[in-house]
Amino acid sequence: MSYETRQSKLVYEFLEKNSEKHFSAEEVYFAIKENGGNIGRTTVYRQLDKLVEMNKARKFFSGDNNSCCYQFESESCHNHYHLRCSSCGTLIHTECDFLDKLSQHIFKDHNFKIDGSKTVLYGICKNCEVAE
Repeated sequence: MSYETRQSKLVYEFLEKNSEKHFSAEEVYFAIKENGGNIGRTTVYRQLDKLVEMNKARKFFSGDNNSCCYQFESESCHNHYHLRCSSCGTLIHTECDFLDKLSQHIFKDHNFKIDGSKTVLYGICKNCEVAE
């Protein structure tokens, strides 16, 4: 990947280094700043959007408050589904034979192919359920 600026490289390398996790733009901003990176908030948001446009990062929306998080785009992320806790915002990556079969059923019986890499199911995680 060619980089336009040192700041765009900082954002890209941070996501790549932490490819198994997802982060809000604010978390990316503070992590880069804590590691001595000289970058502005607006630049982080702009660079994250550019990475999404270039298919180098993925953007997940969080239902009610329309907040989002970002994750480095990797091949491994195309092979599973995502579960998002509506209470704490945790994003869980899961491989599930049942969801694979459901996806096959929807394609076979309804002529619609589900893109698992973009599929996010919303609910309440076990920790939040226990806390209620």
